[in-house]
This record gives sequence, C-alpha cells and structure tokens, in this order.
Amino acid sequence: MTQDTTSGTKAAERSGFVDVNGVHMYYELHGQGTPVVLLHGGMMTIDLNFAELIPTLARTHLVIGVELQGHGRTADIERTLTPAALAEDVVGLLDHLNIDRAHVLGHSMGGAVALELAVRHPTRVRSVVPVSASVRPDGMHEDLTDPAKQATSTRMPTAQDFADFRDAYQRLSPHPEHFDAFLATLSSSNADLRGWSDEQLAAITAPTLLVMGDHDFVTIEHAALMQHLIPGAKLAVLPGTTHMTVTKRADLLLPMLAEFLD
Repeated sequence: MTQDTTSGTKAAERSGFVDVNGVHMYYELHGQGTPVVLLHGGMMTIDLNFAELIPTLARTHLVIGVELQGHGRTADIERTLTPAALAEDVVGLLDHLNIDRAHVLGHSMGGAVALELAVRHPTRVRSVVPVSASVRPDGMHEDLTDPAKQATSTRMPTAQDFADFRDAYQRLSPHPEHFDAFLATLSSSNADLRGWSDEQLAAITAPTLLVMGDHDFVTIEHAALMQHLIPGAKLAVLPGTTHMTVTKRADLLLPMLAEFLD
C-alpha cells in the first residue's frame, strides 16, 4: 500500500492513494475525532455528493472521503462493480489508516456498500447510514425501472446532473475519455444488484439510520420494509427531496447526524 499526503483537492486537509485489491484508490481526510467514512453514489465524487456535509461533520469527526473504483481520481480496473468488492476496498483503506471501526454513510451505490459492510464486516462499523439505498431490486420506483417513463420522470437525474457527472469525470479521472463507456458499465452493474436476504438483514447489529427522499428512486414502501427487516433501524424521509438532492439537504441531515453519530 502507498500513501501520498499531498493535497488532492483545495478543501482536503490530507489526501492520498491506497493500493488495495488491485485498485489505486483515492481518499481524503478532514477534521479529527471519531471516524466517519463517506461513500458516494454512482457517477458521483466526494465533492459532488458531500460538499454540503463535510465542513460541519469535520468539526467533530475525522471525515474520510473515498472515491470508489472508476470514480473521481480512482482509475477503473477489470473488475465488476459490486457492493461486496467495493466493501473489501473500504476495509483495506481502514486497515491502511489503522482504523478498527468507523461510522459509514453511503449514498445510493455507496449506501449498498454501507449495508454490505454491516452484513459482512460487522466488527468494522460503528453505525451505518444508508442513504437512498435498497435491499431488493423491486424496491426501486417504476420511473427508474421502466425505460418508457424515465424521459418524463421528475425523479431522474437532470440534464445539469449529467453535465456535472461528465465534467467531474473528465476533470478528475485518470482516463477521462472513458466516460460514456463507464456510464454504460455502471448502469449494467446497478441493474444486477441482488440485495440481501431477510436473515442477513436481521443479523445486522450496527445502529442503522435509513435516509431517503420522498421523491427518491427507492419507494417509501421499500424504505419501510428495510426499517422492519433491520433490527432497531431508524428511518428518515426527507420532504421535497429527490435521489440527487438528498445529500444536499444539509439543513435536515446535519441535525439528524449530530444526534445519531456517537
């Protein structure tokens, strides 16, 4: 494993790369205190997903931003993107940083990784905050699963969202010319999410805060099912909030996180 402590972004206090499971993975650190790992969604980056949350979280926690395989500054490799594979990368990063246990907050794809960590690596998580995540393919709203409805749905990413994805990818990626191919690969891998069994979810011991928007990709009914299946899970449904805006609702999220974390 290697580490580079030069600044990766203007806002990062410390940043570097770790070589784990064949991935040269970028991470950055902010603040100090109990560690909180932030895992972005598909096509996102640390900044795109969490810029509104990091400054406040870093006042009381060591915030660890990660850019997962193929995202941001982390190059893609010949490996299918799965929650299991990405979770192993996060465990490798925690080992690299000599951190035994951390809170884990993940959005969308990152939320699936947070759940995988809670299921497969319970001793490494203090708590998990899956945001806009699902545990079954049938938990997704029909606007997302029916191609005929995607074009007119107000739940889908906007043209500006896609422009932001492309801009960040072309600005940060070691292979900026691969954007369209990577987007297609990611869409395919997301369609194959199998989730977890009722028994696996019932065995989660980490305190869990489920967060979603009331106009999210995931249905509210599915969020209620997740709360039922995960022992002691709390559920927050943010009003007037879509999949793409849920982590930008700092006004609602930060007070909840201040109460839930530690």
